Amino acid sequence: MTTENATGTGSADTGRADGATMRVGGADAELEARIGRELTAFNNAATDTDDEAELSVRVTDADGELVGGLTGWTWGGRAGLNTMWVRADRRHQGWGGRMLRAAEEEARRRGCTEISVSSFSFQAPGFYRRHGYSDTGIRDGIPGGHVDHHFWKSLVDDPAAALRLVALVELAADAVEAGQRYEDQVLTLLGRHGGRLERRLRTGDGRTEVHVIRFASRAGHDGYLADPERAALRARLGDAAPTARLLEVHDV
Repeated sequence: MTTENATGTGSADTGRADGATMRVGGADAELEARIGRELTAFNNAATDTDDEAELSVRVTDADGELVGGLTGWTWGGRAGLNTMWVRADRRHQGWGGRMLRAAEEEARRRGCTEISVSSFSFQAPGFYRRHGYSDTGIRDGIPGGHVDHHFWKSLVDDPAAALRLVALVELAADAVEAGQRYEDQVLTLLGRHGGRLERRLRTGDGRTEVHVIRFASRAGHDGYLADPERAALRARLGDAAPTARLLEVHDV
């Protein structure tokens, strides 16, 4: 193996095999563009969806100077926000909310039904919660002891009507595998009732699961409980069917 500087890039050749060379370095616009095209083609082929598009909102003042902006994307009925910024002297004037609503409206116009975004804890997680976004998870280890919050919002349902539940599911000791298969099956039924599984956790012995579930409305949850396919699956297990304790929760 040889290592040498790559002229003009500050990168290094870290090895060769079968005539190929691997280099590690910094920014590589050509590489980024090529990988973007290749992944887009792969994703489109896998999903039979090719409507990926950029999304942006720009605000300028009377002098043409940038007040704030937002960038994101839409694809396959989904939207996402990448960046949002407001100039320091124009903050706390409602521009963030206006840009967010404009982006959501454009996403709806393009046929999107949901939108997602991430925000560091020192940025604006409270802002997104105030605008109806729900936490779906965090990634810690951000410098300074901060975390990265991940959010999601429906663009078709009223956030105020949503129901969020934590289910503590106990599986029968003599039917753990059967109980797990049952949960695999019934959780796939959530979508037909406006529900979505946000997290599924399991203890080491496999006997207890924790599900974080969100329904667009309480009626959706009622419909899920009454779903005849779910009832049939429970009937097959009889006394070995899992038992669950439900807790209604909200973001804090």
